[in-house]
Amino acid sequence: MTVFPKGKKVILFDGVCNLCNQAVQTVIEHDKNDVFRYASLQSDFGMHLAKEIGVDTSKIDSIILVDETYDYWTKSCAAIRIAKDMKGPYTLLSIFLILPKFLRDPFYDFIARNRYKWWGKQESCWLPTPELQAKFLG
Repeated sequence: MTVFPKGKKVILFDGVCNLCNQAVQTVIEHDKNDVFRYASLQSDFGMHLAKEIGVDTSKIDSIILVDETYDYWTKSCAAIRIAKDMKGPYTLLSIFLILPKFLRDPFYDFIARNRYKWWGKQESCWLPTPELQAKFLG
């Protein structure tokens, strides 16, 4: 079983996606209560955690938010729940939880399908600075 960081939520993200990396950097900047830890889906930790929660990463094109009880959210639910725990204007995005998932997720899917074309892709996963390294899980 993967060692889960106590009292934290883990964001699993596509480590080669420029949009995903920028989103993670934005969350880090606005995570004033130190709620989150991060792992790319390509990392050993990310692959093991995804497997433990029963997510086939070859069939999902999404960010994944996992809490310490191993409950998880994907797509728009994950993005909105992450925004809800951030400080500043991002918390206002939680209002979109009132919309049903079947209305939110097509918009999320459209962006996910086009993210490499619009924002580009890296050859390898983004590496955090030494100051941020403790927030990232193997």
